[in-house]
Amino acid sequence: MESGVTTYNRGLWIAAVILAAGIALGGYLLGDGLLRARHADRAVTVRGLAERNVTADLAVWTLNYSEQGTDTAAVQADIERDTATVRRFFAALGFPAGALTPTGAGVNQNFVNGMPTVTISQRLQLRTTDIARARAAVARQFDLVRQGVRLQEGSGMTYSFTRLNDIKPAMVAAATRDARASAEQFAKDSGTGVGGIKSATQGYFSVEARDGEPSGYGVADTPFKKVRVVTTVEFYLQ
Repeated sequence: MESGVTTYNRGLWIAAVILAAGIALGGYLLGDGLLRARHADRAVTVRGLAERNVTADLAVWTLNYSEQGTDTAAVQADIERDTATVRRFFAALGFPAGALTPTGAGVNQNFVNGMPTVTISQRLQLRTTDIARARAAVARQFDLVRQGVRLQEGSGMTYSFTRLNDIKPAMVAAATRDARASAEQFAKDSGTGVGGIKSATQGYFSVEARDGEPSGYGVADTPFKKVRVVTTVEFYLQ
């Protein structure tokens, strides 16, 4: 009987030891897991910038002009003369006839000094990828004025860069490298290392006049552009 009690007590002791060891191991693993989880949550969010100077590949010049008078037929003849003058102007500069297209016309009748007056307006648009020739045309636009074409406000040239998709991948990669450089500097200052990307957000691509030159209403546009993108990247810290 005493031997059986001893064996039973020994069994309880062994079970207690195993239970204690299990609790200790579980606590260690839990603590180690929490530590690893805390390390996994360590991250830094930075922004990366990429810029590239480009030249516009599309020029669009909308020419608005008008004639006014009391005789509708005469005014119509004047506006047709102006249209022919505009077409000769661009032909002399080497533009094909198809580069110019009519985009609108209008007739307005009112009274000026008590007399019935008609105003006829015409709109032609030049579209070309020959940027150098387009700039030369704009530089000589007052030749049209001297020939009697009454250019109205809004008759300006705009330049566009249409190949943005061609340079997007390289610019995003450059912005990401710039972001990593910032993250590495942060990690160096804090005594850590930089791991992989946790999350990333591509910013908005903007195309603006280079060197901060203004453009828009009343200001001549420029074919020299700057493409800019800012990405936000979150890196793991090691």
